Amino acid sequence: LPGENNANESGVLSSVDKLRFAVSRRFRKLLDDVTPYPVPRWILAFFLFALYVFRVYALGGWYIVSYALGIYLLNVLMDFLSPLTDPADDEAELPVKADDEYKPFIRKMPEFTAWYQTARALLIGVTCTFFTALNIPVFWPILLVYFLTLFTISMKARIQHMIKHKYLPFSLGKPTFNSTVPAK
Repeated sequence: LPGENNANESGVLSSVDKLRFAVSRRFRKLLDDVTPYPVPRWILAFFLFALYVFRVYALGGWYIVSYALGIYLLNVLMDFLSPLTDPADDEAELPVKADDEYKPFIRKMPEFTAWYQTARALLIGVTCTFFTALNIPVFWPILLVYFLTLFTISMKARIQHMIKHKYLPFSLGKPTFNSTVPAK
């Protein structure tokens, strides 16, 4: 009967949805648990990076995957170093004089999101090294020179933007000022 098949199919879909929801909830709980520990999180990311570099070096290939991974990580870095709102668009956003109100640097991409996207990209990169179809033969020195050129131009532009608008992407807390009036 058509009605029974639909009921079974919806039951299967319901079970798949329940499983997906349970896995998603556990993964979210894991991410919530590791949020207050930035140093171990970044150690994990560096371990994934070392694992990726080791696999690429040991296997001798996957230069296109490495190039794509490098471009993606460069974009993550640029978003991490960028302010949420561009000071060129809103001049009053960042303080420029000593008597201006202190406003902390708010990133375009928070640290946790940068870590998560970095770790996810590195995990995908390591996974890609298991598929020989992704090992496309290319002349890797050209890709390396192009990536280094892109990195240099991007960082130069970001640093010039920081200097022009007088902001640092790293906040060491609210500044304290010493009194200029001597105590009597």
